[in-house]
Amino acid sequence: MTRVFRLALLALFAGLTIVATPAGAAPESPSATSTEDEAASLDSPRASLLRFLTLARDADFESAAAYLEVPPARTAEAAELARRLKFVIDRHVWFDLETVSARPGGNPDDGLPWGHDQLAELPSPDGGLDPLRLVRRGPEGARWIFPKSVVQRIDAWYEHLDNRWLLEHLPIALLRPGPQDLMWWQWIALPILILLAILASRLVSRVTLALASRAAAMTRTEWDDAVLARIGGPFTLALTLGTTWLVLPWLALYAPAEAFVHRGLRGGLFVVFFWTLQRMIDVVRQVIAGSPWGREHPASRSLLPLGARVGKVVLFAIAIVALLSEMGYPVTSLVAGLGIGGLAIALAAQKTVENLFGAFSIGADQPFREGDLVRIEDFIATVEFIGLRSTRFRTADRTLISIPNGKLAEMRLESLAARDRLRLSCVLGLVYDTRADQVRQVLAGFEAVLTSHPHVWPEGIAVKLRSLGVSSLDIEITAWFQTNDYAIFQSWREEVLLSFMEVVEKSGTSFAFPTQTIHFAKSAPVALAAMTAKTEEPPVAR
Repeated sequence: MTRVFRLALLALFAGLTIVATPAGAAPESPSATSTEDEAASLDSPRASLLRFLTLARDADFESAAAYLEVPPARTAEAAELARRLKFVIDRHVWFDLETVSARPGGNPDDGLPWGHDQLAELPSPDGGLDPLRLVRRGPEGARWIFPKSVVQRIDAWYEHLDNRWLLEHLPIALLRPGPQDLMWWQWIALPILILLAILASRLVSRVTLALASRAAAMTRTEWDDAVLARIGGPFTLALTLGTTWLVLPWLALYAPAEAFVHRGLRGGLFVVFFWTLQRMIDVVRQVIAGSPWGREHPASRSLLPLGARVGKVVLFAIAIVALLSEMGYPVTSLVAGLGIGGLAIALAAQKTVENLFGAFSIGADQPFREGDLVRIEDFIATVEFIGLRSTRFRTADRTLISIPNGKLAEMRLESLAARDRLRLSCVLGLVYDTRADQVRQVLAGFEAVLTSHPHVWPEGIAVKLRSLGVSSLDIEITAWFQTNDYAIFQSWREEVLLSFMEVVEKSGTSFAFPTQTIHFAKSAPVALAAMTAKTEEPPVAR
C-alpha cells in the first residue's frame, strides 16, 4: 500500500503539472494570435506589439526591426537590437495582450499624449525604472513602434541580463520557447538539475537520518525511532524540492515558465505532506500496538491494521482533491461529481461494497485476528492477512486460501486461538486380567500425575472408569492445560502420557489392545460336516 500510495501521488502530480493551467488569470503568451483584435484596429498598440513579439519568437529579427525607430547610424544593427529587445522583454515583462490598448490612438486614460502608449516599466541599470513605450509614426499607413528613447536603452538593459552569456553563445534553436514557455535549453537543463538535486538530497538525507537515528537510539521512547525509520522517502523528496528551488535562478526562467515550475514545486510539497501523513499512520499504529494500553486491550489492537488501511484510502482521496485544487481544477464540481459517481459505482459494484462492509464487520466483531488459528467449515488454518476485500488463510500444507469478506461474515467460524485452556481428553484401556485393586491403583496414579503437574487446571481433572468395554477396561481422562499455545500443549501432553505409562507399569498390569476371542464347541466338527452334506446335494435327473 505504501508504494502504491506514493507512486499514485507522484504520477498524478507529474501529469497534472504538465497539463494544468494556473489558477486565476495567467499571463498570455506573446506568441498567441488575436485575429479579431487585429481586424478591429491594425494600427493599434496591441496589433503592433503582437506582431513584433510574433516575429521575434519566430527569430525573424529583420522583420521585427521594422517596429523599432532605429537611428540612421545604427541601421545595420537593427536586427540585433530587435533580438536584444525581445530577450529583455521576455526576461522582465510577460504581456497580457487584453490589457494593451486596441485603439488607434492608444489608451486615453494613461495620461500620455495622443499617439503615445506605455506598455510597462523595465528595471534600469541605476536601480530605477525606465518606461517601455510605443509611439505612433507616419500619417498614412501609420504603425506603432518603439521610439528612439526606448531603442537607446536596449543595450543597457541587455547588458544587465543575468543570462546574457547563454543568450549570446547558445544556438538560436535552443533559445526558442517550448512547452509551458520554457526555452528548449531550459527543458534540457531542468531534468539535469533535478537529477543532481536528487543525488545530493539522497546523500544529505542518509547522513542526516543516520545521525538522527543514533541520537534517537539513546532515548527511552520508541516513537522517534519509528518516525526516523519511515521518514526517509518524504525527507529526501523535500530536500530535492528545496534544492531545485534554490538552483532555479540559474535557469533565468521567464515569468510563465517560472510560474509553471513553482506550481510543480508546490504540487511536490503537497506530495511530501500527504506522503508524510501516510507514513505517520503506520507510526501511530506501531506505537499504539506496542504501548501498554495496546497490550492490555488486544481486541482493540486487532483493529489497528484495518483502521490504518482505511485511513490511507481516505488520505489518498483527500490528497487527490487537494492536489487538483492546487493545480487550478474546479474542486467543488469535482466533489459533487464524485458523490454522484460514487453512488453509481456503489450500485454497480455491490459485491465490492459488500466485501468492504464485511471487512468492517470482521474488524468490529473480531471473530479472529491476524495470526490466529481458526477452523472455518472444512479446514483449519492461520489468519495471515485481513484486507479490505478479502481475508487470506495459511493452511498446514502452506497453501493460501482467500475468502471474500462478505462471504466470510456469513460462514461458521471457530477461533481456536481464543481458547484460554487446551483440553486433554483420552480413553485408555486396561486388559481384562487387571484386578479391581489394580484398577483403583491406576485411577489414583493417573489423578496424582495430573494434580501434581504445575500447568494442569486443578478444577477440571476427571479420571473415571467409564465402562467394561468389549476388549478392555476403559478409563476416561479429562484435564485442561493452562495455555493457548498448541506447541507447548503438545509438550506437556507428552509428559503426562509418559507418566500414565509408568503408573500402569508399576501397578502390575498393562494396556489392552483390540482383541476378539472365538470359542469352538466340541461338536463343532460333526455339525460342520452335516452342514456341508446338506449343501452338496446331487443334481436332479431330467
